[in-house]
Amino acid sequence: MKGRFGGLKEALKTESGPAPVKEPAARAAVRSKARDGKKAVVGYFSGELSDTLRMMSIAEKTSVQALLGEAIDLLMRAKGKHPFGER
Repeated sequence: MKGRFGGLKEALKTESGPAPVKEPAARAAVRSKARDGKKAVVGYFSGELSDTLRMMSIAEKTSVQALLGEAIDLLMRAKGKHPFGER
């Protein structure tokens, strides 16, 4: 008497093997030249703050990143450090 999976085992033996696995297409790393040599600085803040920053950036026709750069420069000056001026 064959076991519970005897028929399945026989069927698997007759197959030519597992189907070949297709490798995912390699995505080319596309990075802005402006990001070369830089690292992300990340923080989590309220949705209200995020919305306010976006509205400020639209009103001033600039980016949230530029506003944050300005704020970090002000912080650096207030703490007696050299501002990096990265905007």
